[in-house]
Amino acid sequence: MILGLGFDLCNIERIQQSLDRFGERFITRVFTDVERAKAERRTITRAATYAKRFAAKEAFSKAVGTGFRNGVFMHDIGVVNLPSGAPTLALTGGARARLDAITPPGHAVDVHLTLTDDHPWAQAFVILYARPV
Repeated sequence: MILGLGFDLCNIERIQQSLDRFGERFITRVFTDVERAKAERRTITRAATYAKRFAAKEAFSKAVGTGFRNGVFMHDIGVVNLPSGAPTLALTGGARARLDAITPPGHAVDVHLTLTDDHPWAQAFVILYARPV
């Protein structure tokens, strides 16, 4: 059963402006070390890489129904890749707690994530799917 669905559209140029204006402070406040390492390796598409991950965080916060309230923080939501290369989310802190709180007993949640960009836009979709264990 689908527990939540979230979508976000992010302007890559707005993320570039935040990188230019706030630099390290913005990056460490919003992104995980894994996300940062990936983006910093992509010098030509650095801002787009960050923008897609920013959109994924927003989409997840919508899928769990809280936005960035009730202990759900951007830094607790990280985009990682499965061995297949498919993106998914690694959750910690309040983000993990919120997902656990909405998960029905006897179920596990699969997080499905898709990311794309076409300058100046980046977007992400998150589907939270509960399956019986």
